[in-house]
Amino acid sequence: MDTGWRGSREGWLDAARAALIEGGVDAVKIQPLAKRLKLSRTSFYWFFKDRDALLAALCEDWEAGTTAPLLAATQAYAATDTEAMLNVIACFLSGAFDAGLEYALRAWALSDDQIAETLRAADDQRLAALREMLAAHGHGPDEADARARAVYLVQIGYISMRTEETLEIRLSRIAHYVEIFTGRSATAEELARCEAQLYQAQDAHAEGGPSRPPNDGDDTA
Repeated sequence: MDTGWRGSREGWLDAARAALIEGGVDAVKIQPLAKRLKLSRTSFYWFFKDRDALLAALCEDWEAGTTAPLLAATQAYAATDTEAMLNVIACFLSGAFDAGLEYALRAWALSDDQIAETLRAADDQRLAALREMLAAHGHGPDEADARARAVYLVQIGYISMRTEETLEIRLSRIAHYVEIFTGRSATAEELARCEAQLYQAQDAHAEGGPSRPPNDGDDTA
């Protein structure tokens, strides 16, 4: 693809994502994005058919940055249910789950029935993955469902409230959250591995590692 005077597809998508997070879906318009990128408006059409195509790409980007990493976390290797829960918590707190984009899409869904339906389907898929994870570690169907909802609804509440906390504060609560969500206590070794993973992710963000921006209000613990 031409990445010269027309820019690039990823560049337009990055600008659209930033506009969505900063100003909502009404801010995702071709002319303001072109101005933001210092490109001509016609450059947009080399990469997207129209604004609807860009919005569809944003939905795909949201799914890749939220649902996909959460599902991967529920399926990651874990010897115990407490280790499995730490994998999920680390997904949210490490920045793998894009909370800023999640918040923006939930706001968009308030005025768009199609997006609301997409969001409901994602909620169902995420809850099912959490239930399956807990069931795989011996929790009965009803218990797995209740615990999955506790994990997920707490997290969505944090995102919706745009809560901001330091990593140290988050870490101080993780052991308690694991016990609430699983009914069991994580071992010192499990907690140490999770802590190391989160500090490593924090360092990577500080050094400009992953292309996605750090989460805004991504706290579970």
